[in-house]
Amino acid sequence: MTVTRELSGKVVLVTGGARNIGRAISLALAAAGAAVVVNARSSRAEADATLASIKSAGGDGLVHMADVADPRAVSAMVEAAVGRLGRLDLLVNNAAVREETPFAQLKLEDWKKVLSVILDGAFVCTQACLPHMQRAGGGAIVNIGGMTAHKGALGRAHVVAAKAGLAGLTRALATELAPQNITVNCVVPGTIETVRGLPGAPERPAHRQALPALGRRGEPAEVAATVRFLCGPGARYITGQSVHVNGGGYMA
Repeated sequence: MTVTRELSGKVVLVTGGARNIGRAISLALAAAGAAVVVNARSSRAEADATLASIKSAGGDGLVHMADVADPRAVSAMVEAAVGRLGRLDLLVNNAAVREETPFAQLKLEDWKKVLSVILDGAFVCTQACLPHMQRAGGGAIVNIGGMTAHKGALGRAHVVAAKAGLAGLTRALATELAPQNITVNCVVPGTIETVRGLPGAPERPAHRQALPALGRRGEPAEVAATVRFLCGPGARYITGQSVHVNGGGYMA
């Protein structure tokens, strides 16, 4: 297989890019030649480790700690990225909170916290990055959705609502930004083998242990490969789509 660096000369911001799927995305886009801004809110050590892996493979980038729901923090992050790397072409809205609480016990502040990271964060980051994509003559935005937004799930009304909103935002932005040569798509992971929570945390709930048609959980790198494609030159006629990576766990 021919190895390409189809994103050489591009700069990408990956929110929540320090661990799990976000880390895999950061590494995949770096392998494609992009300079990567690895964003995290609190996982500094993991963000530094991700950047170290990028640099050890010959890539470039930087770590920037910021709350994606804070417009001032995001503006500072984008300006730092452009100041250091010269431009910004690609955005992956991956930052998320995945809490589980029965709806009857769900507090309004917890509802707002989840929506602020997933949905408000995508809004804030996209608005901050948009002028730089316009200046570059186009770009790509990839939002990371969730299979539960299409199937529903126990105890995750806030997460499901936020991820469903992200799919709607994808279609709206794809329509509005198409004349500016900016594509907007949503990658929807299914059950992926990731590390959640702190060591010693409870196992996955029973309703999340079932395997999809392919008989296994997916790997973060499999989600990242789809993101890489949608950011690349081969996907310039794809926009407004929700692309499912779920091993047959949900068949749209």
